[in-house]
Amino acid sequence: MYAQEILRLEGIKKNFGPVEVLRGLDLSVNSGEFITLLGSSGCGKTTTIRIIAGLEQADSGRVFLEGQDVTALEPDRRNVNMVFQNYALFPHMNVEQNIGYSLKLKRRPKPEIKKTVAEALALVQLEGYEKRMPDALSGGQRQRVAVARAVVNRPRVLLLDEPLGALDLQLRRQMQIELKRLQKQLGISFIYITHDQEEALTMSDRIAVMRDGRFEQIGSAPEVYDFPKTSFTARFVGGANILAGKLISREDRGGGRAFLVFEHPSGRAGLECAAGDRAPLPGENIRLAIRGEYVEFRGADKNPPEGPSRGPAPGLAAVITGKSFAGGQLRISARLRNAGAPEAEISASRCGIDSPLSVGDAVTVSWQADKAVLVDREGATDE
Repeated sequence: MYAQEILRLEGIKKNFGPVEVLRGLDLSVNSGEFITLLGSSGCGKTTTIRIIAGLEQADSGRVFLEGQDVTALEPDRRNVNMVFQNYALFPHMNVEQNIGYSLKLKRRPKPEIKKTVAEALALVQLEGYEKRMPDALSGGQRQRVAVARAVVNRPRVLLLDEPLGALDLQLRRQMQIELKRLQKQLGISFIYITHDQEEALTMSDRIAVMRDGRFEQIGSAPEVYDFPKTSFTARFVGGANILAGKLISREDRGGGRAFLVFEHPSGRAGLECAAGDRAPLPGENIRLAIRGEYVEFRGADKNPPEGPSRGPAPGLAAVITGKSFAGGQLRISARLRNAGAPEAEISASRCGIDSPLSVGDAVTVSWQADKAVLVDREGATDE
């Protein structure tokens, strides 16, 4: 899909005093790729792109750009530009002057600067705004000016540090589409950082989920969402339910798949995973992730037995604890019976605004067996 590798990080480590901020990052970014570093505040996202830009120096490790080791190069000698969260526009310069400032520093001819600025304004759909001052622009317009200023030098890599964080939800979603369009039109690599998982899923060719200075998982948006490797990734990207239990049986079903039955304090349930040497064996403790859209709540007796269900029908005993409407979806939560904290809650999401279930109803929880994913397994592949 991509012509070549444009950027590579090898073993990047960084400490701020006694705090280990980055713990040996390895990453390869291809030419023309949109990759997002996704994680909560303090996980090391901004430090990573500042090291790529040359604004911070790694304590160890190397940065390669177009095959060249640029670890020790100054920022202005790297073919990389950065868009900051606060846009960092010069308040005393108009739009045209802001965008053309770097070209002026390079002593480009005035006609060339004017032409390049006009092309950049057309690219971000701000023709006619040349003489506007930054304080006369909306948040979305200032963001576009910041992007135009960053791309006039045609960098090989554009770094974006949560550039949509200050915008309202509707404008942020609009700008997500615009940035993706712009990236494809320019054909340059974008490295985008955010803590918003919806933003990452919408825009990215690949997502690198970060946690405590490490990459928890790197993959395409469907891979990260549908096949999380760890419970952290499953919860952080899409808020999956996590369940733990003991595997009691395994049945190989051909086609490289195996059906597993596991026992939880609230009952027994099944899941389907990749067969092979790395599939778990009966007696092992396992953890699985199930997205809310695959969870089903079936009505049950008002007073179900307290002990775990031993029958062949899959399902976990639970009690409905809440219903809430959120943007076209109904979210229903339940507490599993006989299950201790912290994994006693499970939730489902449905299109629509109503359900016959009420708070306090006893239910049986089940799911599509092939939609449950094993997580937190050493050396496991997509399962």
